[in-house]
Amino acid sequence: MNDLPLRDRRDAGERLAKRLRGNVDASALVLGLPRGGVPVAAEIAHALGAALDVMVVRKLGVPGHEEFAMGAIASGGVQVLDEPLIHRLGLDDRALQTVVAREQRELERRERAFRGERPYPSLAGRQVILVDDGIATGATMRAAIRAVRRLGAEYCILAVPVAAPDSLEALRPEVDRVECLAAPADFSAVGQWYRHFDQTGDDEVRACLREQGDTQPPQA
Repeated sequence: MNDLPLRDRRDAGERLAKRLRGNVDASALVLGLPRGGVPVAAEIAHALGAALDVMVVRKLGVPGHEEFAMGAIASGGVQVLDEPLIHRLGLDDRALQTVVAREQRELERRERAFRGERPYPSLAGRQVILVDDGIATGATMRAAIRAVRRLGAEYCILAVPVAAPDSLEALRPEVDRVECLAAPADFSAVGQWYRHFDQTGDDEVRACLREQGDTQPPQA
């Protein structure tokens, strides 16, 4: 595939921006999923002259196997659960709520860390571009999509550099447009398609938001 491997998240954002340029509203809002999606989103916002913000989403990992998602939560009280998986695993409500409570605390911490006291931007009637550094199960992105829909986004674009084919196809009906550089048949993890895939820290997320400060969206 000509688009792979990606150099890093910044490279991924630059490539996606070329796909999006000329087909985005002037008032579009680019929302990066922290942490890894924010550097990608920052490049898109910079290239398009668009506003940048974050949509905080937390994966709900299976107890003892946290890398496997059984759902996700997002800003605005959105919760998405893989009910068939939870049933197959035999997880009771207490175990599930323990995970939800832990991830809710981290979600709230990240909202404070990245947004401070700044109110959430108004999404009503706006074109929103949701960005992550890749999609594996799709659980976190599904929660993000439902969150922006609940908050009134009129048109939702899903923009990711790389994705698992099945997960990408499952998400298509939930958005108005998809831009994805590649969906490899042999996908096993997001990081395998990057030359450099270092962990993104809170400071990098805040730096990305500061760099785009001049194009921050109007407040609700």
